Amino acid sequence: MNTLRNKVQLIGNLGNDPEIINLDSGTKLAKFSIATNESYKNTQGEKVVDTQWHNVVAWGKKADIIESYVTKGKEVAIEGKLTTRSWDDKEGVKRYTTEVVCNEILMLGNK
Repeated sequence: MNTLRNKVQLIGNLGNDPEIINLDSGTKLAKFSIATNESYKNTQGEKVVDTQWHNVVAWGKKADIIESYVTKGKEVAIEGKLTTRSWDDKEGVKRYTTEVVCNEILMLGNK
C-alpha cells in the first residue's frame, strides 16, 4: 500500500512545447503543462466540458525523451507524484506551486 500514498496518473494533451533547462550540474529538466478534459451534463441537460491544467516536471532521461519526442498538442499519459514548493517573489510575497513530478511517460495518439 505504500506505493499508493502519493501517486498521480493523467492522460492529456500538451498546451505548449516543453521548456527544456540544462542545469549547471549537467542534469536536464523538462517543464510542461497538460490539459485534461471531463464532460458532464448540467441541470439544463447541456454538455459541459471542464478543462483542468496540470504542471509537470521531468528530470534526466525522461527529460531527454520529452525533448526529442513530445511537442505541443501531443497526447501523453503521465504517472508521477504531487509536489508543492514555495519561494519568495521580487516583492517578498511567498508564492506556491503544485506540480506533478513525472516518473513515467507514454506517448499516445498518432505519430
